[in-house]
Amino acid sequence: MDRAGAIDDLLTRRVAQVVESDALRALVAGDRPLRVKLGFDPTSPDLHIGHGVVLERLRAFQDLGHTAVLVVGDTTAQIGDPSERNSTRPILSADEVRANAETYLAQFHRVVDAARTEVRWQSEWFDTFGLREIFALMSRFTLARMIERDTFAKRLAEGAPVSMHETLYPLLQAYDSVAVQADVELGGTDQTFNLLVGRDVQRDFGQPPQQILTCELLVGIDGVAKMSKSLGNAIGLTDPPYEQYARTMSIPDALLPNWARLVTRWNDAETEAFLADLAADRIHPKAAKQRLAREIVSRWHSEAAAAEAEARWEQEVSGGQVVSEIEETTVTLPLAGISLPDLLVAAGLASSRSVGRRLVRQGGVRVDGEVQTDELRMFAAGTDHEVRVGKRQAARVRLT
Repeated sequence: MDRAGAIDDLLTRRVAQVVESDALRALVAGDRPLRVKLGFDPTSPDLHIGHGVVLERLRAFQDLGHTAVLVVGDTTAQIGDPSERNSTRPILSADEVRANAETYLAQFHRVVDAARTEVRWQSEWFDTFGLREIFALMSRFTLARMIERDTFAKRLAEGAPVSMHETLYPLLQAYDSVAVQADVELGGTDQTFNLLVGRDVQRDFGQPPQQILTCELLVGIDGVAKMSKSLGNAIGLTDPPYEQYARTMSIPDALLPNWARLVTRWNDAETEAFLADLAADRIHPKAAKQRLAREIVSRWHSEAAAAEAEARWEQEVSGGQVVSEIEETTVTLPLAGISLPDLLVAAGLASSRSVGRRLVRQGGVRVDGEVQTDELRMFAAGTDHEVRVGKRQAARVRLT
């Protein structure tokens, strides 16, 4: 692909929005290396394949000669970002943030070239911020503009609390762009508000406003929310091959277009051909998921690992072969029946209801061979079920 084609690909592939397309195209095509910022809050120790979408855009900037500037949000991770959330996020300790960040960085460089990456920590500038600087930053933005944000407006309309410290988050992220002198900032569509605030604050500090490129969001394996480790609907970049394969096979059929566009290395023609075959019923959803599963495992491990994972899945799940000794147990139910999390506890497959709910959300529970997605599902007396959790736990349960 020539340089013009590479620039076209950079600005369109898996891209949801470019705020000033012509201006960004001119900057990317110019002779000056750009400073392309990506910020992340290390709120959990692992990256997932949804992160891979924006990381690959960042790598594409590097391949055109530009510099990646990774801003580690070791300050804002201790505040809580309300993006796409209807509640506050738990505040982490400095030690938790630092430990998570070290793992993030190791996984980050599986995609982004470390030699062309500048890693910056927010604490470099915020540790010396005093009350005077905080007030000066806050004075550059109005409360009316802040509460226009969808998540704030929704929570206020529902009578849910919005803590004052949360309103600082967009301003602090915006100041990051000032501190690193960002030319471009990348993010998911849930970060659009924060990125736009960055442009405003840069102008106030006498800098040219950064260009903005947002990427489409990958929906998690639950088929409901964007992929997130904290929601238990993610596939980690470093998850074992079989886990990646099996979790992909558990996604709802409706997710196939979203995943085909975002997690594969297929070109546009290959992707559209796949989706056309799917829409015309020329490919069964199971076979479609297998193609995606092979692609994901090949991308993050190897083609050999993908083939091995598929053979194992066919043997253990699709083929219905017993993978571990299955014990029989009898559970006596209340009159109202028993919920799936309680059933897992009663069968000795989960240590608590909360653990049982998490296992369901992660797509790790099968009842009679079917992946369970409804943690509220109830079971009545007089039935028998084979219940499996992951690869090694199983029980045949008689409900009385």
